[in-house]
Amino acid sequence: MTTRQPKVHTQLGRAAVQNFAARIFLANDRINQILIEHLDPAAWGTRPPTAKPPGKNNARTIAAIFTHMHNVRCKWVRLTAPHLKVPPQLNRAHCTPQQARAGLAESAARCAEMLAEALGGGGGRVEKFRRDGWARPWPVGVEMLCYMLSHEAHHRGQVCMLAHQLGFPLPNEVASGIWNWEKLWKECGSPRGPGYDS
Repeated sequence: MTTRQPKVHTQLGRAAVQNFAARIFLANDRINQILIEHLDPAAWGTRPPTAKPPGKNNARTIAAIFTHMHNVRCKWVRLTAPHLKVPPQLNRAHCTPQQARAGLAESAARCAEMLAEALGGGGGRVEKFRRDGWARPWPVGVEMLCYMLSHEAHHRGQVCMLAHQLGFPLPNEVASGIWNWEKLWKECGSPRGPGYDS
């Protein structure tokens, strides 16, 4: 009996996990892109009073939510994988939808690289996931991906709710389209959909 066979399976498993994590984060970002594409510009809120959130005066606008998502991604990369190029942060007071889309695309690509390195097994430079300077680092693993996806989903829910409250609800085909992961997955380079490598 040889020990090479399990090693090959382990390497293939790691490659599949790397590929899956990177693709799922890019599919996740595709949802952000779709929301920004279809939001009424009047809801963006970068120049009051076009869209002032209801409630507290310090509540985030839609622009501030998307810039926060991008800036947090930049922090994750800076703290967890400083050898990767960290995208420039976005200014929530002056960010346009086009700037947000470009920034999010760049930070998604860096996060996908970071995840691929982190989940690739030994030898990588990403050994711990650092969510924030105050938080205890986590060992890298699927929990890292889950945390990142949960953060984004939480803020997307805020965006959808806020757009609705401001009188600019997303079209039904967009609201339901963000759940069509087969289509999203294919748009992000996996023609057979979720669960397939290519």
